[in-house]
Amino acid sequence: MTDANDAIHLAIRDGVATVTLNRPDRRNALDADAWRDLRETVTSIRVNPDVRVTVIQGAGDHFCAGADIRAGGPRRHPLDRMRNVSDAVLAIYDLPMPTVAVVRGSAVGAGWNVALACDFVLAAEDAQFNQIFARRGLSVDCGGSWLLPRIVGPQQAKRLIYMAEMIGAAEAADLGLVLSTHAPEALEEAAMSLVDRLRAAPPAAVDMDKQLINSTWTTSFADQLLRENIAQGINFATDAPAARAAIAEGKKPEFEGKWQL
Repeated sequence: MTDANDAIHLAIRDGVATVTLNRPDRRNALDADAWRDLRETVTSIRVNPDVRVTVIQGAGDHFCAGADIRAGGPRRHPLDRMRNVSDAVLAIYDLPMPTVAVVRGSAVGAGWNVALACDFVLAAEDAQFNQIFARRGLSVDCGGSWLLPRIVGPQQAKRLIYMAEMIGAAEAADLGLVLSTHAPEALEEAAMSLVDRLRAAPPAAVDMDKQLINSTWTTSFADQLLRENIAQGINFATDAPAARAAIAEGKKPEFEGKWQL
């Protein structure tokens, strides 16, 4: 648990870690310290065995305006600055449990890519998204060049990146960049409904499902089949026995993700 005034606020309750980007006066744009804190916060979640789902949201009316280009502080080599940012996004992508980004207002540049690094993005109907880099004379970063083509294909990715167009939540959903859109007043309830379903899923199996899906970009079909077989071997001694027993008794399984041998 972190202080409510921290730039990155962490709350853990009932197996759900909620990470709040907490700089609402800057539309939650993150400076160097905040990116570092985000990475460290996410890393602490990774090693917490009690966390079943992670939610990332912005404080106030917006999700995240990306990197705070007005931030001061000591001059650092550009590679150091970029690693500080990209390491935070990679930490989110590599979390073993399901991750849900809840987007209100704007998600811009690196802020949008923070959301895309999550497994699911839920958005308010009036949310807006922009890969703003080209407007600033920059190339895309924070994983956008990797994430976007895999979600929308190369042509749409190039349109969004080259022209830095602002798109609404409805178009983002049509492109597969958002799982679902909701009226602003119903967004939190929709997010919690999804979180509850994810929290009830078998944690070890979902962890391996996530690794299997994410690894498809770099493995062959034969290698993927081998990975699936290994994963099932682990499931056979984790939550699968409890599921079989509960189903035989006509009950709903409750999954704990504990090793049974």
